[in-house]
Amino acid sequence: MENPEIINTESKNPFPFNNLFLIKGLTTGNNNAGFYMLSMVAAFLGYLTFQLIMLVPLMAAATSNGIKTETILKDPNILFNPDAIGMNRSAVLALMMGMFVFTLLFFAIAIKYIQKKTLTSVITGFDKIRWKRYFFSFGIWTALLLVFTVISYLLAPEELVLKFDASKFAVLLIVAIIFIPIQTATEEILFRGFLMQGFGLAFKNGIMPLIITSVLFGLMHGTNPEVKEHGLFIMMPYYIFFGAFLGMLTLLDEGAELAMGIHCANNLVSSLLVCSKSSVLQTDAIFYTTTENPLGEFIGWIIMATICFFILFKKYKLSNWKLIRK
Repeated sequence: MENPEIINTESKNPFPFNNLFLIKGLTTGNNNAGFYMLSMVAAFLGYLTFQLIMLVPLMAAATSNGIKTETILKDPNILFNPDAIGMNRSAVLALMMGMFVFTLLFFAIAIKYIQKKTLTSVITGFDKIRWKRYFFSFGIWTALLLVFTVISYLLAPEELVLKFDASKFAVLLIVAIIFIPIQTATEEILFRGFLMQGFGLAFKNGIMPLIITSVLFGLMHGTNPEVKEHGLFIMMPYYIFFGAFLGMLTLLDEGAELAMGIHCANNLVSSLLVCSKSSVLQTDAIFYTTTENPLGEFIGWIIMATICFFILFKKYKLSNWKLIRK
């Protein structure tokens, strides 16, 4: 059932939470702090393992394109610039996304055999993943991105250059559809799922986990090219607020399905629609933006997030703020 009877009344609830999602973290598997650390180490090892693997083709492409080792050591991000290393953009995208495939694989093995948990238990507080919620939030965020892009084009058409190449875009579409849902799901499972539940166990409420995971989510993106281009103080609020937005939805809906749908739509549709010189994902998108306005984009994001939250708030009746406070 979509909305089973809630057992967490103030008088009968034996748990320190009013939130089914946080309760699921408490009641499933081995929750020793050491086990949590081992699972996170496993996820990091998966990420690091594939990063070492993909360095081989990236380094080969870079050196064959005339880039010296000293240059790479000074600016490692150059390896992820397809134009600089002379490598197909979709191939670089697939390699970058491969890191998240390994991360999720290593993490899933760790929580299964170390903590005796399932991926479902760190995604939702319910028995099954609520896929209708995932696809609904995906659709809402996709529609908002499309509207925002059309408005941007109408207001300043000179800032968006049409770069559509059917053959290159077809390859991008296949790679993006396969890998980006895995990449975004991995981040949501780790931040809005596993760590949210883990910090919930430590602090016995939802407020501190929301704050901590949002800040950690922001810090994880601190090495993105956008940060180097526009500055930490401009980009970090965007990353942290995005994390807080997704975390708030996760707690209010007692599961990460809405957050996963939004995150997937954001990265997938953005990679297909618009690319800029500082985009972390350099793709053969439909448009290329000649100018960047991070403050304006952040304001646009706030408007989108507000509209999205209002729609989800009304549809799923996300009005129980006690699910965050306690």
